[in-house]
Amino acid sequence: MPDTSRTIDAVWKLESAKIIATLTRMVHDVDLAEELAQDALVAALEQWPGAGVPDNPGAWLTTTAKRRAVDHIRRSRMLAGKRAQLAHELEEREEQQERQEPEQDDVLRLMFLSCHPVLPTEARAALTLRLLGGLTAEEIARAFLVTAAVVTRRIAAAKQTLAERRVPFDLPGESELPERLSSVLEVIYLIFNEGYSATSGDDLMRPGLCLEALRLGRLLAELAPRESEVHALVALMEIQASRSAARTGPSGEPVQLHEQNRGRWDQLLVRRGFTAMLRAREAGGAPGPYMLQAAIAVCHAQARTAGETDWAQIATLYGALARLLPTAVVQLNRAVALGMAHGPQAGLDLVDSLVADPVLRDYHLLPSVRGDLLLRLDRGPEARLEFLRAAALAKNAAERAFLRRRAESVPAGGGPAGPAPGPALGRAAEGFLGRAELDAATVRSYGQTLRRLRLDLGDAAPLSGLTAEEVARVCTAAWGSAAARTWNRHRSAVRSFGAWAGLEELAAGLERRPETRLRASAVDPARLDALWSDPELPLRERTLWRLLHESAAGVTTVLSLNVEDLDLEDRRARAGRTWVSWRSGTARLLPLLLAGRTRGPVFLSDRRPGPARTPAPADLCPDTGRRRLSYERAEYLFKEATKPLDPAHEGYTLRRLKPDPRATPRG
Repeated sequence: MPDTSRTIDAVWKLESAKIIATLTRMVHDVDLAEELAQDALVAALEQWPGAGVPDNPGAWLTTTAKRRAVDHIRRSRMLAGKRAQLAHELEEREEQQERQEPEQDDVLRLMFLSCHPVLPTEARAALTLRLLGGLTAEEIARAFLVTAAVVTRRIAAAKQTLAERRVPFDLPGESELPERLSSVLEVIYLIFNEGYSATSGDDLMRPGLCLEALRLGRLLAELAPRESEVHALVALMEIQASRSAARTGPSGEPVQLHEQNRGRWDQLLVRRGFTAMLRAREAGGAPGPYMLQAAIAVCHAQARTAGETDWAQIATLYGALARLLPTAVVQLNRAVALGMAHGPQAGLDLVDSLVADPVLRDYHLLPSVRGDLLLRLDRGPEARLEFLRAAALAKNAAERAFLRRRAESVPAGGGPAGPAPGPALGRAAEGFLGRAELDAATVRSYGQTLRRLRLDLGDAAPLSGLTAEEVARVCTAAWGSAAARTWNRHRSAVRSFGAWAGLEELAAGLERRPETRLRASAVDPARLDALWSDPELPLRERTLWRLLHESAAGVTTVLSLNVEDLDLEDRRARAGRTWVSWRSGTARLLPLLLAGRTRGPVFLSDRRPGPARTPAPADLCPDTGRRRLSYERAEYLFKEATKPLDPAHEGYTLRRLKPDPRATPRG
């Protein structure tokens, strides 16, 4: 007996994009279109196991989904009175459109819609994989190592944004085509890159994402055959994917390009890449960023051995790419090519000019590349520190282990360039933060500053060699554009650490900034409504945010409330010498949150504190052992949750939950 469920899953992966695209054209609502398509999928799951898989399962799903769409419109109250006539007209119009417009135009429209620039990048990727890849929220979550709830929120917010901004289900006009196409290509390459070089997790690669990106790229090349950049992206992905089997060793460890066994490169993918490159050139036009990157990939693929690589040509191509796309990452790649073509000092000069770039402050490949170049210049001890720093920044376990092994393979000291004797930065920072006289909040605050210094300068950096210039560079890159209060807080941490370590001048390059307080505007009521209606919102956050909004009380005041302070019947709580009052929204949620608790903090953290971080008894729940929710954690959660709502995608602060007093009705 055939495995019907697997057949349905396979058919759905192939056909879902076309079905959703067709329905979106009919109902002009991507959310509704997906819902109707899911109805058709459910019908298949119910009927096919008994009746058998139809001869043309894709057509069956499409027809069923379209009938659901027509039925929906008939039932719509908006069309009452004319429903039969309009539905009939709709059916006729659909038949006419289908005769006039090829099916792939709908899929192309759906691709442009999913990758619309009004959406944040992560939302575009999630929506594209959902609508065009047919992946579930759980599958997308596994690929990007986030929770399914996060993916669901991103997709829901993306659909809402498309609806609110009234983004049409149309192909872009000629004037906006370059930007829109660039957005689509960016999303596909983002998906591919996440699969090709996983940014986190244990494995270096996630082949499923690479295959999905390749599928989307090939599909786009069929839909837009005259766009050279589309073919170039396909060529780039095909050639990069051809190296997949050679990129990791027996234990999953990374193998660098020049050490790869080129006999393991997939020659079929290489040939497909070359063919796509030919199509890109035939399409004409000035070389774009994907064309130049594909040309670099072709250079590597044409070299029979690493020694035969034409690095001079690759450096020239990177120069052209840097002029077209002057990003820090492109410059870093160019530095590698320059180092190979013209000697390591040429590459190091360029890398050193990028060290202060905030974009690269957490990018582990910056110290990794610098370490490579220093090693080739026989500056082993410095290279070792750079590999250790890169390992500390790497979020992928395989890469982290690889970089640590590289550091261990380089002698630790000796010679004039070796580290000076004495304690290292990492050990000193731990000693500074481990003092008994520091309270938990101070440890947390100082710890943020020192963590940044340790990541940028390396745990193994000798404390005696630390300079005010290095510290100023790190702080400026990390918080140079932050508010004065934030800057001064980190400056204070550096000064305290310097005083403790006997390095009084450590903060000499950090000028104190004058602080001015500006009242941030309240969150727009429509966005708050969207937040309240999110079904995935945890109860604790829902209650806290409602309470802050309804009471207009300070965040610190509300977080300091204990269960004993609450008067649920009168909807108020004693807070020092004043009262915090709330309305019905909070009143409904508070009993659910307390769940019978009668003592301790109202808002609790997710975890119990570790033995080294035991808070004061007043901040511990006697029933659950969990500590009071901190301001920093509460602020972080709110910012993360509101990023999709914030046009700047930065998320809001909790203070902005206070209603605008100008909008408060007078009694």
